Amino acid sequence: MKILITPRSFGKTNPELFERLRAAGLDIVRNDTGGIFSAAQMREKIAPCQGVILGVDPLDAGVLAAAPLLRAVARYGVGMDNIDLEVCKARGIAVSRTIGANSNAVADYAFSLMLALARKTALIDRRCREKDWGKITSIDMYGKTLGIIGFGAVGRCVARRAGGFSMRVLAHDPVFDARAAAELGVEEAGVEDVCREADFITLHTSLTGETRNLINAERLALMKPTAVLVNTARGGLVDEAALLAALREGRIYGAGLDVFEEEPPLEPGWRALDNVVLGSHCAASTSGATETMGAMAVDNLLGALGLA
Repeated sequence: MKILITPRSFGKTNPELFERLRAAGLDIVRNDTGGIFSAAQMREKIAPCQGVILGVDPLDAGVLAAAPLLRAVARYGVGMDNIDLEVCKARGIAVSRTIGANSNAVADYAFSLMLALARKTALIDRRCREKDWGKITSIDMYGKTLGIIGFGAVGRCVARRAGGFSMRVLAHDPVFDARAAAELGVEEAGVEDVCREADFITLHTSLTGETRNLINAERLALMKPTAVLVNTARGGLVDEAALLAALREGRIYGAGLDVFEEEPPLEPGWRALDNVVLGSHCAASTSGATETMGAMAVDNLLGALGLA
């Protein structure tokens, strides 16, 4: 029985995961491209496979059509926007994900981006390397208002960290967890209220038809000129052209972007800005998170294939 493993970080620090899969009688097909698979590459690699441990690579209807033997998809992460769930359901393909495995890692990274932007850490570092010791004035984070869009596992982890900075925390989620909010001292708010009132805004929601371009030109216009926007969720949540224009014109203070609609982004303008910190979709890439995600994904796959 063949399985495909697409995430590049899978098993890097715990190679015994491969041994677990082989011990279960599985023949492993690995991602040897050094990058995210294209749809064409996925169709080729997945064709003989009955299972897949999937990263952010495409698993749309076209890819699934090329995988007649597929029985199980173990998502290495939590986002499902790269999977055609309707086709999987119709074909009886089991789909799982590693809920909670990387929540703290992503929350740490989101907070680090907010701090880096507020205090201009990356810019100061670059200037110092150029032997420019001039003082750069930045903004405070302690005691400010944090807006969280997506109050799930990661959003709640971010809220806990905000407590250490004595921040007022606003949060929006269509399915709002009032009990968790009360425990964490979080106020429920609409998206417009978050954009209007928050000094720091961080996105932790899934990408759907309803949330695509959630942060658009109109909502950027509501933000304070001192606002910082962070996205460690999905690139499609932000209208990138509108954000780039707002940053170029100084209409918001800065943005930390670990995700883009297309990765890496083709638009060269991002690399020319001093008020942006760029990431390579690496918020979840800590040794602890990848080990936990890997172990959970293996458990989920073996269980779905009846090999646990």
